[in-house]
Amino acid sequence: MDDEVEAARMPRGRRPGRRLAAGGVGAALAVAVLAGGSALASGPEPSGAMAPAPAQTITVDPRAATLDERAGLAILDTELGYQRAEAAGTGIVLTSDGVVLTNTHVIAGSTEVTVTVGVPPVAYSATVVGSDAENDVAVLQLDDAANLAVAAIDHDEDLAIGDAVTVVGNAQGASELIATPGLVTSMDRTITTRTEGSTTGRELGGLIEVDADVVSGDSGGAVLDEDGEVVAMTTAASTGREDIRGYAIPVGAVLDIAAQILSGEETETVSIGYPAFLGVQLVMSDQPTRPGGLGVDEPTDHLLRRQRDDTGAPVAGVLSGTPADAAGIIAGDIVTMLDGAPVTSAADLSERLAEHEPGDTVTLEWTRGGASHSADVTLVEGPAG
Repeated sequence: MDDEVEAARMPRGRRPGRRLAAGGVGAALAVAVLAGGSALASGPEPSGAMAPAPAQTITVDPRAATLDERAGLAILDTELGYQRAEAAGTGIVLTSDGVVLTNTHVIAGSTEVTVTVGVPPVAYSATVVGSDAENDVAVLQLDDAANLAVAAIDHDEDLAIGDAVTVVGNAQGASELIATPGLVTSMDRTITTRTEGSTTGRELGGLIEVDADVVSGDSGGAVLDEDGEVVAMTTAASTGREDIRGYAIPVGAVLDIAAQILSGEETETVSIGYPAFLGVQLVMSDQPTRPGGLGVDEPTDHLLRRQRDDTGAPVAGVLSGTPADAAGIIAGDIVTMLDGAPVTSAADLSERLAEHEPGDTVTLEWTRGGASHSADVTLVEGPAG
């Protein structure tokens, strides 16, 4: 591997042939939506174990997954209701009553998740139990599921450089599980992702690198060893180079995070359930945010100036049908108080809203053209992730 800057993308595909419309959410969001909601990643050469890649490589065209390779895997379709878009990914069935593992970036921004499993395929509605955005692992629970085939999990954790593996996923979001053979080329890799759409850039470490051609939609799918057991969950792939490499989270790490989520206890990285949602778009001076709403990637100069000059959180936009909309907040307003305490910045408002649960009622005060306004607002369940 050379010293050039390498990018990694968190693939989350959209169904080919469908035009995804932003529906007036905003031009900056439209770009992300048309990209299929993927979280592209960018950063330096992945770091980690520096053992050389095996001398031999294999080039095998992707093919339809066999029945054995499909067992315990799921196809995910997500609706991003506030962006009027849809996206897709893959999942791993952990229990027969419908606990499914996937990547956080696969379900980020979703308002509905449909999971299709089995042969013949059966579709289930899914609830997001919780997620760990820092480590890109999420847990879903299928509604009214029973007697599902579960994935065979490798507990030996003896994978090594040069081992043959097969990546299985919902490639390109085409609602078909595709198998792509490859070799393990490195262990304990670190990559840096970049922000796009509903996901925030992260540094992911401890990853397994494979030379399989991972594509959009494979995220959340399985890396199988020669025994057909899951050794890792696909999470990213390199870009900007001809030789594509895939990156996956070791299954032991995935199961540890899933156990924390299923315990129901939140940590610094683990969130349980759905966030409280206000429905405003706020402008951050350094990065987009989703403070009970969605971020704005390209804020206008006048809003940034207002943020620097005034105390409060400037509102760049309000999503239709949300609590903020019902309260009468509009773009250009500045939120100045939350529950009687001053709002010092967009980040301050974002952090304080994140401390609330859906169903909580908060008192907001805001200014518009020098006039003050206030309202009691009941927060609702927001998009996942």
